[in-house]
Amino acid sequence: MTPTLVPHHPARDWAEIQERMLVPLYETVYERLGVGPGTRLLGLDCGTGLALLMAAARGASVTGAERDHARVELARTRLPESVTVTSGVPGDGPYDVITAFHAADRTAFAPADLTRAAQPGTAVVLAGWGPPERCATEPLLRLADRLADRRPSPRTDFGALATRAGLRPVGSGRVACPFGYADEGSAVRGLLSTGVFDEAVRVTDPSQVEKEIEEALAPYRRTDGTVWMPNVFRYVVARMP
Repeated sequence: MTPTLVPHHPARDWAEIQERMLVPLYETVYERLGVGPGTRLLGLDCGTGLALLMAAARGASVTGAERDHARVELARTRLPESVTVTSGVPGDGPYDVITAFHAADRTAFAPADLTRAAQPGTAVVLAGWGPPERCATEPLLRLADRLADRRPSPRTDFGALATRAGLRPVGSGRVACPFGYADEGSAVRGLLSTGVFDEAVRVTDPSQVEKEIEEALAPYRRTDGTVWMPNVFRYVVARMP
């Protein structure tokens, strides 16, 4: 199979292809916490800002923090002027709700960052991949580990992570977030934009990485050319004592 080899723009691909896959997670968390007018919300690892935009649409006062400068710049072009996005954890606050929707990522903010802008009673949400048996992307995650020549990462224990950060877990949940793509090329670009394959691309021929992703997608390709990957994400809600 010949790899797609289309130009990749990770921040733009995340914004245009991948970010929307997590909308059910964002909606579920915001509904559970009653995010709305009067809520002061900080989104860590906020990507290109879709989750922030959804919170702002509910009437919340929103701030985002993101380490990737390209995503920060793109988020600033997409969001209203009332939403602030910074390249590090902002020093202002405190906040009523702090979200870390990508808490399992290798590049996620440190546990201490979860509480730096919190106050007693602040709700902190940690989220990421669900059980391996419920995630069609699990073989792709293991492929990324193999290509990067690293040990497979165990699933993050969000309750334990919250406790280490000095938080008190008060609830949890699971949300179906299927990954649906218009075609194979979109699937490859979307998956590459997640950052899961960044290390593999650095140590391996990028065209080989792309070829292996395409091969791993074979079970999820439909007869009409679309790609459909059922996934479940999980989240933990904790409170600042």
